Amino acid sequence: MIYKRTVLTKNLSNGIRADLVVAMEGNTFRAALMVSGRFVHGPSRPEPLNPPKGDLTYWMGNKPSVGLTSEEAEKIMKAVAVENSVAAHHKLEEKNSKAGNGPTKKGLLNTLSKFIR
Repeated sequence: MIYKRTVLTKNLSNGIRADLVVAMEGNTFRAALMVSGRFVHGPSRPEPLNPPKGDLTYWMGNKPSVGLTSEEAEKIMKAVAVENSVAAHHKLEEKNSKAGNGPTKKGLLNTLSKFIR
């Protein structure tokens, strides 16, 4: 697993800092929990907490696990979706470039002219 960026940092009840991060595993991005700089095995996305405990409705990790609010879980899931979308876009561009369907000189000049004005 390769670290990409931290989405959220929480302090656990025992005082240890937990980072919820976006990491690459294989060819896709996933959410991961890091505690004291080490990856904690667990689900690749926030899982619903059943039954919820107050504001905490999701969890991640496995010994230790971290409780998350709906807003925190949504923020993590959106960050993973964005990274996977960008990666898919880059793969498509690379494929088109190899097939000779890359951007044309005229298209590139039109794009650049928008920034020059």
